[in-house]
Amino acid sequence: MKEEQVILVNEKDEQLGLMPKQEAHIKGVLHRAFSVFVFNEKNELMLQQRALHKYHTPGLWTNTCCSHPRDGETTLDAGKRRLMEEMGFTTPLKETTSFIYKAPFENGLTEHELDHILIGTYSGEPNINPDEVANWKWMPMDEVKKDIEQNPDIYTAWFKIIFDKFYNYLSV
Repeated sequence: MKEEQVILVNEKDEQLGLMPKQEAHIKGVLHRAFSVFVFNEKNELMLQQRALHKYHTPGLWTNTCCSHPRDGETTLDAGKRRLMEEMGFTTPLKETTSFIYKAPFENGLTEHELDHILIGTYSGEPNINPDEVANWKWMPMDEVKKDIEQNPDIYTAWFKIIFDKFYNYLSV
């Protein structure tokens, strides 16, 4: 199977080219990504625990899903695709903001992403893909914020950045 490609971008989110995902994470080059946040009718956030065999940040808790758009795919379409692939459902999404972050991992890889924050609502139960997700839960936003402060090591780097800097964008 051909390795997934990521879209290389500049700080203005203008496409510069494509690179295999693993190579982009080894070299730490800036590429387009998205983070999906799904809320239920109680305004609780659906969190996922990353599968234990993921090549980076295995077993850590994070937002509902995240990934990279494919060449020619809109960020919103990519978010809906990955939501189905990881969590087993789709819902309309809206883009709220984007930001650039760089996070090195213990395994030598680096996430350097222009990350688009996508928001949606859903009140059912997901049908998680065990290749991607170990577990999931609904959590009120204030409890998530408090738990990140008390247990930062159980959350992904990008999730902590989003909660710290973009909390006000996380509502439906």
